[in-house]
Amino acid sequence: MYDYINPMLMCDFYKTVHSDMINPKMTKSMSYYTPRMSRVKRWDSVVNFGLQMFIKTYLIEFFNKNFFERPENEVVGEFERVLDASLGKGVYNSEKIRKLHRLGYLPVEITALPEGEKIPVHVPMFSISNTHEDFAWLPQALESLISAEIWYPQITATVGATYREIVNKYYNLTCDDNISRSKALGSFDFRGDTCFEAALKAVAGWCLSFENTATVPAIPYLENMFGCNCEKESVVFGAVSTEHFVMCSNYACDGDEITFLRKLLTELYPNTSFSAVLDSYDYWNVIDNILPQLHDEIMNHNGCMLMRGDSGDCVEVVTKTVFRLWEQFGGTVNSKGYKVLDPHVKAIYGDSITVQRCEEIYEILMKNGFACSNVALGVGSFSMHCIEEDGILKPFTRDTFGCAIKACYAEIDGREYPVFKNPKDSGFKKSQKGLCYVYRDENGTLQYEDNFTASNIPDGNLLEPVFRNGKLLKEYTLNEIRQTLNNGNF
Repeated sequence: MYDYINPMLMCDFYKTVHSDMINPKMTKSMSYYTPRMSRVKRWDSVVNFGLQMFIKTYLIEFFNKNFFERPENEVVGEFERVLDASLGKGVYNSEKIRKLHRLGYLPVEITALPEGEKIPVHVPMFSISNTHEDFAWLPQALESLISAEIWYPQITATVGATYREIVNKYYNLTCDDNISRSKALGSFDFRGDTCFEAALKAVAGWCLSFENTATVPAIPYLENMFGCNCEKESVVFGAVSTEHFVMCSNYACDGDEITFLRKLLTELYPNTSFSAVLDSYDYWNVIDNILPQLHDEIMNHNGCMLMRGDSGDCVEVVTKTVFRLWEQFGGTVNSKGYKVLDPHVKAIYGDSITVQRCEEIYEILMKNGFACSNVALGVGSFSMHCIEEDGILKPFTRDTFGCAIKACYAEIDGREYPVFKNPKDSGFKKSQKGLCYVYRDENGTLQYEDNFTASNIPDGNLLEPVFRNGKLLKEYTLNEIRQTLNNGNF
């Protein structure tokens, strides 16, 4: 992917010289990655996710292929060429790069909390330290890359978990208990993500809470990262759906909309559920006038036809569609006393569903006596990148949770030293001091204590080794992470 970039250049410029600034007798350093605060009112925790993807992609595959398996003089020469042209000759020391290459593996250890766990702000998610005394500079040298790769999948996993909490609440109130929650919403963000790699991280985070997505490469990506197999287990589900190009080109040829809708029902997908976007010209004309003409074809269809609006007020469109489908096609009343549409029809809205709109749609359906499973909803790129609170748009960045990797412990000339920062004028930037011990309190909530050294830290630390010396020690499956995040009820 980025094979032309030496992995030791995947950092900020100042990282390249810090190895010369630290005490030359330092043999050990420990840093912690921590969400230090939340800028979103509804979030006081963040889903721990993305570390395994990062380790596999960069610390193992990328470093092996583009550093350790290449000639020493070649990788050192690349490092020197770039820094000579930018920092200047004699400003930095490249001998550390030679030593690392000759060692043949990354001498670091990462300990972490389980992937899929919701971590309260202030609690460290993982640590990184060196395992060889000559490379105390290395953990912090990797900070830029780790930070850039980790924060976004954590955000999207937290976004997905937020929607799942909303689904769980309203499905518990209005739907039979055997109705799947994991299929209630789907992600439609691919085309609006910042790049292909971002789309993969977004769908991975989303698919911890839901199975539906429009992002096809979610399957090979999740299979590669988490050892799942779409032929043997449920990874993600896609959907058969029309788009405006299809609808408008058929209208241009047929001279009407009903001809193609009938073809979808009777010729193309007689045994397959599908959604049809119906607002190319006049959505309510299709709902009120065309669907009644297709009543028999819809009821004889061996599947569900989902009526999709794509313009106007999405809350109004999707809820009124449910009401009108009930008038035309009827349905049943479930065990909790809420109306469920005939299984041949359903309402869908493909994106634009923010968390507030999702809640509003479910509230309207419930107040009107309808189960919330009568609608399928889609979440687009806006919700993967931004949330609205109190009329203010809050874009997601690394600083949404104030995530940072800070050095907190060092061993220098045989002595143990707590390391910390505590800026006088910025409380949230205060770092941990010394080694951290993470545990659960009597309520099961994750907490931590700091100011320990290697000689006095208690046993039972929940930060457990997941990577050491180029090897993955703990590998989570997709199902394990899903069950962790959803308390065993994915």
